[in-house]
Amino acid sequence: MSKLITCIWFVNNDGAEAINYYIDTFNAAPGEHSAKLGDITKSPKASEEVSGRPEGSVLTAEAEIDGISFMALNGGPMEQFRLNGGTSYIVECETQAEIDFFWEKLSAVPEAEQCGWCTDKFGVTWQIVPRILDELMRRDPQTADRVTAAFMPMKKLDLETIRKAGE
Repeated sequence: MSKLITCIWFVNNDGAEAINYYIDTFNAAPGEHSAKLGDITKSPKASEEVSGRPEGSVLTAEAEIDGISFMALNGGPMEQFRLNGGTSYIVECETQAEIDFFWEKLSAVPEAEQCGWCTDKFGVTWQIVPRILDELMRRDPQTADRVTAAFMPMKKLDLETIRKAGE
């Protein structure tokens, strides 16, 4: 694991399930993606009273996903740590097949879908975007305007439409 680790607090104690789902998803994805499970930490007896978590249950699950270190913390139902769209994870995709794959796997809340953003069944927010999007947005103001007008009404992004808008 790197020295900089993203820790995601899961209020429903499904962090280990989420980490395993992300590992399976990224390992099955088309293109160059990889994920591996890291350390699993169990809740000690001394934390039962304060945390409400039984001894031996999964406290944290770590993974490396596409070279980034993640830790899922089964922190319990504290409102101030509930997941929201204020933080998202960007998955840059080379092909429409990658976009379609990640969208199918990671979009579980249709009302949260907009401009390539989606929320998964665990409440984590993702941006499933073509890698070329950033380049097109930086070319010049006219290209950025055309590309933005093309992708703003989309939910799942369409790579070909975005490419054509960037021409």
